[in-house]
Amino acid sequence: MKDWYDSFIEALYKKYPKRSQLTKALMDLLSIERESAYRRLRKEIIFPVHELIKIASTWNISLDEVVGINSKQFSFKVQILNYLNPSNEELNDMQILVENHDYVKNYPDMEYMEVSNRLSRMLATGFPYLNRLHLLKWTYQYGNEGELSFSEIHFPKRVSELASKYYVTSKNIANISFIWDRMLFSYLVHNIRYFHSIYLITDEEKEFLKKDLHDLLDYMNEVATKGCWPETGNKVSLYISQINIDTNYSYYYSESVKLCRVHAFEKNEIFTYDPVMVDDFRTWMLSKKKSSIQISEVDEKSRIAFFMEQRKLIDTL
Repeated sequence: MKDWYDSFIEALYKKYPKRSQLTKALMDLLSIERESAYRRLRKEIIFPVHELIKIASTWNISLDEVVGINSKQFSFKVQILNYLNPSNEELNDMQILVENHDYVKNYPDMEYMEVSNRLSRMLATGFPYLNRLHLLKWTYQYGNEGELSFSEIHFPKRVSELASKYYVTSKNIANISFIWDRMLFSYLVHNIRYFHSIYLITDEEKEFLKKDLHDLLDYMNEVATKGCWPETGNKVSLYISQINIDTNYSYYYSESVKLCRVHAFEKNEIFTYDPVMVDDFRTWMLSKKKSSIQISEVDEKSRIAFFMEQRKLIDTL
């Protein structure tokens, strides 16, 4: 059985998978020399308590999980990001996510699965107006900035750059499965109609959103037909759930990396690395395929019918 220090080092590498990145991050955070960082990672010396606390609090690492408290309860962490006015720490968290997605090309056994009733961030980040729609909905329901119109919703430059990189690097995952609520596009259209009706979206902006929706459908039709991302050739499976999806879940799973997430409050996530919980999540989510129809590759008739139905729905905007 691994001791707590091995678990702590593993937790650090989950934040910065590349040794050079982790070393540089430790040097900056702890104001130590490169060799001192190396010695800590090689376990020649142990991180002092004050350094452990600083690392854990800054990088959102649960020391309860690291020391393996046996309470039969699972520790989940919440990641809350302000996309309008992010702090340097929040920008760093976004950067780490992009870097991790870039690094997963080194894991040919990596699988990702998402069960959702709203558009995946992996897809939304590739369509700027739809990405802004998500942020509009978040600020309207949960934000502290007051009631902002669509034209007032702007991602800072660095956030936009990271979103674009996230969209590209997500294609590095070897095997992705999406299970969509069959009402997903209906929810999107309804949201656009609502914000248009209260004058937060103009007629012109509604047309931009409509075009993004059509472009998304064209793109996902190509993905579903080929069964892979056209950019990388990595496998994508698309399912349509026949039962309504109430909560959005996802997991990353490989021999080296295990993580599951509950997507909450539109833009935020609750997650854990606990291997038992991840295995349970994976089992539950894979069982959703029993009540879903796969429309990628295998069922051309259902695929054509689904995409035609969504196009007609979008045309009603």
